[in-house]
Amino acid sequence: MPQSKDKTITILGINGHIGQAVAKAFATRHWRVIGFGRSNKNPIAGVEFIKGDADSVRDMKAAAAQSGVVFNGLNLPYDKWFDGAAETLNARVIEAVSGDDKTLLFPGNIYSYKATDKVVTPDLRQDPQTPRGAIRVRMEEQIRKASAAGAFQAIILRAGDFYGPNTDGTILDALVLREAAKGKVALSSKRTTRHAWAYLPDLAEAFAILAEKRETFGTFENFHFGGHFVAPNETFAAIERAAKRKLNLVSTPWTTLKLAGFVMPVLREVVKMRYLWDYEMRLRDDRLDAILGPEFGTPYDEAIAKAVAPFFARGQKAA
Repeated sequence: MPQSKDKTITILGINGHIGQAVAKAFATRHWRVIGFGRSNKNPIAGVEFIKGDADSVRDMKAAAAQSGVVFNGLNLPYDKWFDGAAETLNARVIEAVSGDDKTLLFPGNIYSYKATDKVVTPDLRQDPQTPRGAIRVRMEEQIRKASAAGAFQAIILRAGDFYGPNTDGTILDALVLREAAKGKVALSSKRTTRHAWAYLPDLAEAFAILAEKRETFGTFENFHFGGHFVAPNETFAAIERAAKRKLNLVSTPWTTLKLAGFVMPVLREVVKMRYLWDYEMRLRDDRLDAILGPEFGTPYDEAIAKAVAPFFARGQKAA
């Protein structure tokens, strides 16, 4: 039986890691899920696909026409955010979603806070450490202003670094496990300085729960997802248990990455965010915790095991 508009979601950026995870979470909860992208390269059973271009407001508006909820999973390559490009893409999404009594779900991050913000709560003043963080502040302000003007309801869910099963290009596999085939795990030399991680299936489930409770929320909501807040020593131990063999813990090669950044702009931008590993920045939100409940979330060892399994299958990194 067709779902109503109230229980239909359009995922803008269906091929991205978070877009895929959110689509699966909503589909599992028996929503009608519409995926939007240039191609359907990662099809999900039960998810409808609409082909379109994020450069086109018309395409996005058409894809969202039947949905009461829209998830913005669009993101530019890491080195392409600048010169207004990220804000321009965000503005197109805002225009496409506006004026039809929708709810916009937006994945936030901690870039909009400074390194010395040890506990990051929803009411904490945003004070970005980097130009990339300033971009994120401006994007969230675009959303806040649009929602205040009555364009839509907005729910921002902020989280740490994404990781999950069957992903590539995340910090975990591209940085931490880049030499897993050699038995090496690269993590910050500050072995006891904890880092904020967000296991994608859990984060996606949190988005779905918030969407289902949206009628109880205000016009603009900002939630912080605690996820897993663990030190490099803990992460290494969890990875080693998952691998079922002895591994070698090495320090993140920041100097090598910085040099490589001269020819690989993405690495240049990754190095600029080193402070996220050098300082503890814990996401905390008692309100969200109460909504999700005390039993919510996947234990860290289980989540890590699912995420790293392909790297250590038969003792070798998966091709």
